[in-house]
Amino acid sequence: MSATSPDVPERARLAAPRRLRGWLRQGALLTLAMACGVLVANNPFRPSSENPDATARGYLRFKEILSYVDRDYADSVDTEGLADYAVVQMLEKLDPHSVYIPARERDKTDAFLQSDYDGVGLEFNLFRDTVTVVAPLSGGPAEQAGVQPGDQILSIAGKRVSGAHLTTARLTELLRGPRGSSVAVELRRRHLGQSLRLSIARSRITNSSIDAAYLVDDQTGYIKVSRFASNTYDEFKAALVDLRRQGLTRLVLDLRGNPGGYLDRATRLADEFIAGSRKIVYTDGKGEQYDSQTYAKVAGEFEEGALVVLVDEGSASAAEVVAGALQDHDRAILVGRRTFGKGLVQQPIALSDGGELRLTIARYYTPAGRSIQKPYGANYAEYSADVANRAARGELQSADSVKFAKGLRFRTDHGRTVYGGGGIMPDVFVARDSVAHSAYFTQLMSHGVARAFALNFYQAHKAELEGLRFEQFNATFRISDTQLVSLAAQAAQDGVKADAGTVRRCAALLRNQLKAYIARSAYGTVAYYTVLREQDQELQSALHAVSDSSAQLALLGK
Repeated sequence: MSATSPDVPERARLAAPRRLRGWLRQGALLTLAMACGVLVANNPFRPSSENPDATARGYLRFKEILSYVDRDYADSVDTEGLADYAVVQMLEKLDPHSVYIPARERDKTDAFLQSDYDGVGLEFNLFRDTVTVVAPLSGGPAEQAGVQPGDQILSIAGKRVSGAHLTTARLTELLRGPRGSSVAVELRRRHLGQSLRLSIARSRITNSSIDAAYLVDDQTGYIKVSRFASNTYDEFKAALVDLRRQGLTRLVLDLRGNPGGYLDRATRLADEFIAGSRKIVYTDGKGEQYDSQTYAKVAGEFEEGALVVLVDEGSASAAEVVAGALQDHDRAILVGRRTFGKGLVQQPIALSDGGELRLTIARYYTPAGRSIQKPYGANYAEYSADVANRAARGELQSADSVKFAKGLRFRTDHGRTVYGGGGIMPDVFVARDSVAHSAYFTQLMSHGVARAFALNFYQAHKAELEGLRFEQFNATFRISDTQLVSLAAQAAQDGVKADAGTVRRCAALLRNQLKAYIARSAYGTVAYYTVLREQDQELQSALHAVSDSSAQLALLGK
């Protein structure tokens, strides 16, 4: 029967086009829904198997709100920036160490753990907007091109850098570049009437994580490891073998300020000290796939002999794994202060936009079962201020101020009591040097005043210093009171002011630091650390502990 047949009522005839339009609209909506279904199916989002409905609702809620903001908000907005902000805030609600790294920042973040980079091999100081060479890397492109300590850099690649208000990061970017490429550098050198123009060919530069490795005396070695980067274990093994060849029978391993890095490099380093197949560390996560146990498995280079490990509140993560394993097995005496307390394991997850999610998937535990991670809650700011809070409670000045829960008591292999619940407490406590962390001394260092003063001195007395062996310099050289007054005046011009009493309290430390900087320019890195040792209270305590055999046995419960 036709829809327009006279037998059909008038309203039915009028309704027919409406029904047709409704069917068309429903068909269009169904098609759109199917298209959306295909898009959702192809989306990388996958809801949690444990709580899929809640995960999916949260995902769709965020997607819907961001769409409304982008489409209808009164002003134009950076939706990508808003999404980044939301992700950062979300991760901070989980724990302090789960982070999202945008694609634009990945190279900078990864560079910290790289064992090399392409550049010219140059260490510089930035003071009063003047870039001064501290030292060219030995054998590197800058040294081969003739760059010397104390040279001032006027321009890089034709760009004026002196007085240009550039950051250290930006200056580093200008000096680095693909290996084989060249960069033009203009320098000003003392006693020369005109500037020098050099073309420096960039090459691969070793980014060593072993800051120093030398013999303090005929038997005692010192090795400072600044981080656990990709090449740290190989560098450490080579340094240890070399020192053993020179006669090392006891060792101070310095992990102060070491923020961690690659866990496998840290456990391989610990294996050099731990005999047999004893446990080094284990992890415990939500699922069995994130649980692991790491054991010693090689015949190490130094499994016997006195060993002291220096730690402080800046020793974190992989550095704490090493310290905790050596303490639990009574293999080393730990000297310093309670470590940072970072015992969460992050898994790097590459994202489709080129960014990276570093998600906490487990916790680190020492062989005795101690959790390294200190407590944390939703207050990220309070967690970040933990070290400052320790100082306020007196923890950095007195071991008695450090409180551990009795329920978190553990035993080492020889029955010594150690505690879990946050960081590794050393066996020998050394108070933090209050002068080195005073406001005045810290400002002098951060403003580059002391290093600039030392570089100027080196340039002015270069010929005299070259005529001295380091041993002569170290035995006879002393910063005078007049020079300290001059330094204070120079600092005041840069906005770092202090009264005579403050300068007097810092005098001994300043003399030592200035002398060390001068030694660095004139004689190299080992000379720098040798001079610093005189005022390093923690290192002095470590050297005493490593050389006193009876004290070692008592501390290790043997």
